[in-house]
Amino acid sequence: MNRATASILAIALISAALAAGYWWGSHKSEGQTASETTKIAKSERRILYYRNPMGLPDTSPVSKKDQMGMDYIPVYEGEEPESSGPAIRVSTEKLQRLGVRTEAAAMRALTRTVRAIGTFEVDERQIHTVAPRFEGWIERLHVNTTGQPVARSQALMEVYSPDLVTAQQEYVIARKGVESVKDGPPEIQASMRHLAASALERLRNWDISDEELRQLQKEGRARQSVTLRSPVAGVVLEKPALKGMRFMPGEMLFRIANLSSLWLLADIFEQDLGLVRPGQATRITVSAYPERTFTGKVTFVYPTITPETRTAKVRIELANPGGLLKPAMFANVELAAGSAKGKVLAVPDSAVLDSGTRTIVLVQRSAGQFEPRPVKLGARADGYVEVLEGVQEGEFVVVTANFLIDSESNLRAALGSFGAAPASPAARPEIAATGQAHQARGTVRAVDLGDARINIEHEPIASLNWPAMTMDFPVRDRSLLTGLKPGQAVEFEIVQQAPGEFVLSRITPRAAQPALRAPATDAEHKAH
Repeated sequence: MNRATASILAIALISAALAAGYWWGSHKSEGQTASETTKIAKSERRILYYRNPMGLPDTSPVSKKDQMGMDYIPVYEGEEPESSGPAIRVSTEKLQRLGVRTEAAAMRALTRTVRAIGTFEVDERQIHTVAPRFEGWIERLHVNTTGQPVARSQALMEVYSPDLVTAQQEYVIARKGVESVKDGPPEIQASMRHLAASALERLRNWDISDEELRQLQKEGRARQSVTLRSPVAGVVLEKPALKGMRFMPGEMLFRIANLSSLWLLADIFEQDLGLVRPGQATRITVSAYPERTFTGKVTFVYPTITPETRTAKVRIELANPGGLLKPAMFANVELAAGSAKGKVLAVPDSAVLDSGTRTIVLVQRSAGQFEPRPVKLGARADGYVEVLEGVQEGEFVVVTANFLIDSESNLRAALGSFGAAPASPAARPEIAATGQAHQARGTVRAVDLGDARINIEHEPIASLNWPAMTMDFPVRDRSLLTGLKPGQAVEFEIVQQAPGEFVLSRITPRAAQPALRAPATDAEHKAH
């Protein structure tokens, strides 16, 4: 090979190396760019919810840990898995015939209306009695019927009392004494004025009205009868007073109440007491005026409960314009009670199917396909119920004809076999009664014969979508633990006996795998 040929060959090799390097570098850059793009795209995707790491149907709108301390797994938009629960398929024609309607689960401010029956009562603070503080006789009645309205300071009756006559005479004498000693020593004048003021104060302490006292001072003579007047404006509720009767000190002659405002005592059931608080507005209707609505305000919740009716009294105060409302009249009360948590996730209460042992809703997966979903419910309010677990915001639930779908698709049979029944329940009746059996392999870490439990470090369990982990399992039969030791490789079977609770139903030691050997050499063959 001459020198020119060698030079050409060297140049060709260098060019080929440069081209290969450029091709490898560009493809690597593209691969890194694609990988980074995928990571960025995934980070920009919206997280729909977080699912239970153990494969249970429990989900959460925020990140949290389960009872074993494992983080919930985020589910991104576009990655949501198909539900593995039992699906109900109904044809479009049948849906139209049944009149099926769905509604989305949404955040709502639940306002519950508490309804009760109440009775109007007189405001205790507006009740007054006329009970003279002296002995006397009634000479004349100006107000002589129960229920008669009276004005403040209106004359009620004229009474005669020897004590009143004596007190008036003492005042008249003292007043004349003041006039007779006006030119006398100052000490005597002051003494007489004090005596007159004391006699006047004695009459005032007997509840003699200022009008009567002014008349006594003006006339300057004692009167045989004195007029007793109403201390307030109102209605006469009771009138034991009769013309000519004798009364003793402290005896009630009139009972007068101001009915411009009333109390309404409503009976609230025990389970609704937590929704009632002072200051709450109320809507009130009465049978006498069905076209009218009255408003009041809760002012007091009584501290005791009536054992016979399991109700508590709530006091509502309201104005009584025109005196339309009467004491002892019945009334219907409505109190609007809002949730202290604000807006909550809620669905119509017609969407809930309650069998007594399990509460579910039918969630629409797609057109004509529905999934029975167990739910945990909270407060109820005016046609809606709060959903604590089982349904996500925006999912559509069946709100009408759900019982008909239940009948059409034999929903009860589907619910009875949640989680897919075993292939041959006759061979394993104890498993058929509780649910599907899941096969797994692992290594024993600890055995507790006293509590009938075993700790196993198991491999991933595909049928449950569980990752590899170390868990404690209760055993169905304590004899299954006989002969098992820590470090032993086993094959076992678990069965779900309640949501999130699995029991070990079978366990056997796993046979040791034979060691792999290298191929025999020619010398070894000859030796044999």
